[in-house]
Formats: sequence, C-alpha cells, structure tokens
Amino acid sequence: MRFSISSAFLPVDELTPIARAADELGYDSMTIPDHVVDLEEIQTPYPYTRDGSRRWTSSAHWPDPWVLAGSLAAVTTRLRFVTSVYVPALRNPFQVAKSVGTAAVLSGNRVALGVGVGWCAEEFELMGQDFRGRGRRTDEVLELLSRLWEPGVTEFKGAFYSAPRLTMEPTPTQQVPIYVGGLSETGLARAARHDGWVGDMFTTDEAISWVDRLRAKGAGAERPFSVFVALTDAIAPEDYRRAEAGGVTDVMTMPWAFYTGLEANLDQKLDGLRRFREDVIRPLSAL
Repeated sequence: MRFSISSAFLPVDELTPIARAADELGYDSMTIPDHVVDLEEIQTPYPYTRDGSRRWTSSAHWPDPWVLAGSLAAVTTRLRFVTSVYVPALRNPFQVAKSVGTAAVLSGNRVALGVGVGWCAEEFELMGQDFRGRGRRTDEVLELLSRLWEPGVTEFKGAFYSAPRLTMEPTPTQQVPIYVGGLSETGLARAARHDGWVGDMFTTDEAISWVDRLRAKGAGAERPFSVFVALTDAIAPEDYRRAEAGGVTDVMTMPWAFYTGLEANLDQKLDGLRRFREDVIRPLSAL
C-alpha cells in the first residue's frame, strides 16, 4: 500500500513544506488536481456530488500542475507527482507533451500523468475546445503523447491530430505512467488500457467493488495496474490492509484531517504527516 498526499485546494505557499516533509517521511507521491480557471457561474453540474455543487470555494488555488511538479521536484528527492486529474482535451496536445515530458526529465522520471476527459463545458468553451467528442480526442492524445515521448524522429496521423516528421526533445528516459480517471464504463475501459485508474472518495467496500469492475475490463492482465482512491472509512492499519487485499494500491489522503481537521494550519498539517506515518504507515508495513 502506498500513500499519496492530496494537494487539492491547499494554499500554494504550503505546498513546498508539505512536499518536503512527505518526501522525508516516506510518502510515495503527491496528487495534483487541475483546472485552468474556476468560473463563478456554470450550468454544467459537477458530476461527483449528489446535488452537482462543487466541493471547493472560489478562493481555492489551482496551480498549473506541471509548473508545480517541476518546482516541487527541485526540492525533493524521491516523492512522485501525479495529476488527479489533468484534462488534455482542453489543450493543444503538443504543448501537453512538452510540459509533461519536460517535467519527467527534470524530476528524474518522478511524474505520472493522470488524465480525465473533463466535465465543465464552459471551461472547454473558454479554452476554445469542443466539449463534444472529448473522449475520442483524449484517446488520440494519449496515443500521440507516447509517440512524441519517443527519442528521435517521429510522425503521427490521426483523426484529430497530425504531426509531420519531427523531434521533441528532451524525451523522458522512462515511460511516463498514464492513469485514467472517471466513473463511467467508458472511463473504466480507457483506464484498463493504460497503467492505472484515479477514482474518487469511497468506502473500502465501494473501492473494492470498483477494482472488481476494472478487473472485469482487463485491468492488470498484461502489466502492473495502479488504483488511486480516497478512503472515507479507513482509519487503522488493518483497514488499509483490507483495501490493499482488495486491489487498492494507492490511497490519496490529507493525514492532518484525522488529527486536527481539514482546516489545520501548516504546523498542524506537518505534524499530521508525522503522526500518520507513526500510527499507520509503519505499523502497516509490519503487518
């Protein structure tokens, strides 16, 4: 079982000390969410709450994931950085390839690309991208990225994007893992074709059920497969061990929430990282 610190909605001035502490304490990764803007008024319902309302306030910070990953990689040595999730269909795919590839090189291959198809039609409109067909575009973008990250000359011709013979250097020296988010059947099938799945907030039983659905689509049949979720009912080491036995590989968490709540100040957050390491991570490794 690996633990990933969620950076969602945290003030940007707290991210460097939290990443440094997570790196030193043995956490595996930090997850980084993505929105270019947070529009004040939208008609599109947020798909991950029952009433369609967003989980954050208008004051939430949304730093660019790849600028942030590059910055934090420079002050850490082993912590990985995973987007949860990045929306490539919002952007020019060549710029996506350049940003992710550069971050992979500068971090020593410590980044993973977690992607989603996006949910906010108004944000797509603002970015000049078609909201319809974004799933098919995402599939093609992922294929294009893998070609652009190959060393030497490459070319590509797809239904949406084409590339003449070109190079994009520097290229990552290892394959950038691609994890796919989404709760639809199409999203699960897309995840099964890649390296992992980024889920949502679940009970342990719910998370295990999602793993079963992923396995039914072939996830993990040909290569290692990662499952990132936030567990709402896991507290003790044995709770996480049960989730691990059910196929959960990575738990996204804000450990300070167990001790002082989500509104903890920076010192309390750092203390929560240390306490969770002692209360959960070390005992878990000994079970």
